[in-house]
Amino acid sequence: MKIRFIWVGKTKDRNWKALQEEYLARLSHFTRCEIVEVKDSDMESEGARILENFSKTGLNCILEPAAKQLSSEQLAEKIEHLQNLGTKEISFVIGGADGLSREVVKKADFGLSLSLLTLTHEAARVVLIEQIYRAYTIIKGYPYQK
Repeated sequence: MKIRFIWVGKTKDRNWKALQEEYLARLSHFTRCEIVEVKDSDMESEGARILENFSKTGLNCILEPAAKQLSSEQLAEKIEHLQNLGTKEISFVIGGADGLSREVVKKADFGLSLSLLTLTHEAARVVLIEQIYRAYTIIKGYPYQK
């Protein structure tokens, strides 16, 4: 299964970028990954660009504070279940400063909340990638998640 990360803007801070790259490298041992960076602009334009990159053959998950929260184990179970169903790809979407357009929210397959806390976009990217990596270590029975 392929994991696609779609987010608005670039990771500019070199420290966040280094963490992002570290977890992507770890995650690449388990699955193929791709990052799609959508240009910052107004919410509707960002939404249109996000929809252009939505998975056509898989599922699309938006990150929203009000969406369902999952434990690391529950996220691992969901990913494993989707793999067992033969899902080809999951796209995880992080919106811009103004959030996600209604059209993106409407067309998403499910939503996920990383936290009730407000995170910077760069922090959210790292947390998301790390949690997906953690999910794969749980699926494979590796000790990382302890």
